[in-house]
Amino acid sequence: MVILIDADTMIFASAVTSDTLEECIDKFTWSYRNLMKDIMNTYEPDGVYIFSGSRGNFRKLITPNYKANRKKQSLPEHLFALHNHVKTEYKSIVGYGVETDDMIASYWFRASEKIGRDKVMIVAVDKDYRQFPCLFYNYKKKELEDITESEAMFNFYEQMVVGDTADNVNYLKGYGKAYAKKLFADCDSQYLYTKRLYELFKEVYRGKAKEKYIECYNLLKLRTDC
Repeated sequence: MVILIDADTMIFASAVTSDTLEECIDKFTWSYRNLMKDIMNTYEPDGVYIFSGSRGNFRKLITPNYKANRKKQSLPEHLFALHNHVKTEYKSIVGYGVETDDMIASYWFRASEKIGRDKVMIVAVDKDYRQFPCLFYNYKKKELEDITESEAMFNFYEQMVVGDTADNVNYLKGYGKAYAKKLFADCDSQYLYTKRLYELFKEVYRGKAKEKYIECYNLLKLRTDC
């Protein structure tokens, strides 16, 4: 099993609760070791790849509203130093111009094509990975999901409707999960999902529907070409 670990959340959690860099490193080391212990109780990794600290997110060029809700948030004092430590000591993979999620999505896509999707597992807490038909291990909940093609398609288009509060993406305010479930109830192809969703965008945005649809899609769809 090839293991792809999104370490960004683990790094942030270690930094935000620590007063010194040494304490940050100790907490991250403890968290990482416990994570690997949990994984190795069930799986025998053929390779473990850690991803963290990607910079220069292209989505901020699409709209200045992307993650604008985070601008006033102060970052932990030792966050960047801890990122550098993980990059140096754990050889973490860093992307430029994209997010860590995009890097993992790209590695997952290529590995799945080469060795099969049943031999690759994404380890993270970010729900965005559920847009892929992957093995997704939520290390916070200690739960493994085996996401099918149809589930992955629904997950992505549902997110287009619901948005992503954490990233300040909400193009269809007032429409939630219950509405999405009803809207896509009889959809069994990407064409039907796209058609049904675009009709909703036209109701909301009229002449700007295409522009807003493309913006929303590009903000939420993880890249697999990094």
